[in-house]
Amino acid sequence: MKIMVSACLAGENCKYNGGNNRNEKVLQLMADHEVITVCPEQMGGLPTPRVPSEIVDGVVTAKDGRIVDGEFRAGAARCLEIARREKPDLIVLQSRSPSCGVKQRYDGTFTGTLVDGAGVTAQLLMQNGFRCLDVEELVGIHEGIVIEKLRLEEKELLKFFLYREAENPGWQVRWRET
Repeated sequence: MKIMVSACLAGENCKYNGGNNRNEKVLQLMADHEVITVCPEQMGGLPTPRVPSEIVDGVVTAKDGRIVDGEFRAGAARCLEIARREKPDLIVLQSRSPSCGVKQRYDGTFTGTLVDGAGVTAQLLMQNGFRCLDVEELVGIHEGIVIEKLRLEEKELLKFFLYREAENPGWQVRWRET
């Protein structure tokens, strides 16, 4: 399996503050799969360390007020080029980042408040058909199957099917097209 990951998750010191977000699950993926690391912010020309940025009214803005939207979008475009060329089966990205956040990102007030919505790189990749997963949802990969944390409604549905099977072994669900 070929996997693209945020470079900070692999332990590369490319985070805005010069550090990383090293993640043991990602390191395990790197041992077992072909991995491509990317840092959209560096790929867009931003230095490390750099002033933290958030999306303010749709525009990526540094905490000091500088507009860095062009750099973020250039890095996102480079990541898309790599993804199109390399064709990863899965892309695992850093949570809450203005670049890589898949489901949530900071709201632009620099107060730590989260809002639903993707960062610019995650959004571009998903709009182009790539499967992106927030690193916090990754449980692991077993024999090529990605194991994710279940959402509450998925847990309830799974419980229903498991209990139903325990009560009536061998029952089958039949799908009907409408």
